[in-house]
Amino acid sequence: MSTSAALPFHIGLAGPTAAGKTAAALAIAQAHDCEIISVDSALVYRGMDVGTAKPSATELAAVPHHLINIRDPLQAYSAAEFVTDATALIESISARGKLPLLVGGTMLYFKALMDGIDPMPAANASLRAEIEAQAQAQGWPALHAELARVDPVTAARLAPADSQRIQRALEVFRISGLPLSHFHARQSRTSDDAAADAAPLISLEPTDRAWLHTRIAERFDQMLAAGLVEEVQALRARGDLHPDLPSMRCVGYRQVWEVLDGHSPQAELRDKGVFATRQLAKRQITWLRSMPQRHVIACDAPDALSQVLQTVNQLLERAP
Repeated sequence: MSTSAALPFHIGLAGPTAAGKTAAALAIAQAHDCEIISVDSALVYRGMDVGTAKPSATELAAVPHHLINIRDPLQAYSAAEFVTDATALIESISARGKLPLLVGGTMLYFKALMDGIDPMPAANASLRAEIEAQAQAQGWPALHAELARVDPVTAARLAPADSQRIQRALEVFRISGLPLSHFHARQSRTSDDAAADAAPLISLEPTDRAWLHTRIAERFDQMLAAGLVEEVQALRARGDLHPDLPSMRCVGYRQVWEVLDGHSPQAELRDKGVFATRQLAKRQITWLRSMPQRHVIACDAPDALSQVLQTVNQLLERAP
């Protein structure tokens, strides 16, 4: 049975980057007594504010937020940890008589919470070193091709240069003989309808992809103006971070790091950052379309916010 089906009623609000999730979440919070649980693998990191479009201090103070600024960029944060943390938060927020509102764009986290997640094999240092050596000899695209043969589902959502995730997926396969997608697979449920009613998901999706692309470009320009490069410079100055960490592989941070390392020209930073963000949004929308139970709202519609609030009211009326 799914994790969500066994939890108190809660609402999810998902969507690709730059779709307007923060504004929609705050609108819901103004209308209902809720607390927000962030479903975002980048917002967990302290000191990474500009490039993650982290809610402002004013926004964070307006309504209680959870799972933001809970990790140092040197630390990892897994989908399994998210499920554990989010489960405890949903229960405690509900016990306080408030509505748990899960908001973000890390679809793996949403899927893991909704469908459950099997325990994955623990990391194996010697096997990781072996994969790393193979990558040094053959290149990560070659290992991505190998992954595509043994786990096409996972390979399809990873870029050929995504060394960290390719390494983990191959490690899991070589340890268990099972693809990583097996551990993320939808588990059988006795009542899909009951689960969907107990944990409905509102999805902000653009009808016009060009609208989203414009928003992405504008937001990346705002990040650059707000000091994204300086933020990455400060993180580099710590001396203990490196570009293969999950935190530094976040979109935007990775592209700035490459410029500061001299691997990419400064003049190409904006275009590369915008392109990488578009690719992220495309993957997020693909994930969302695999969730048939979602309630889709066109985020580029003039009345998108009122549609969100109307849908929330309807979901609360039907809440078990």
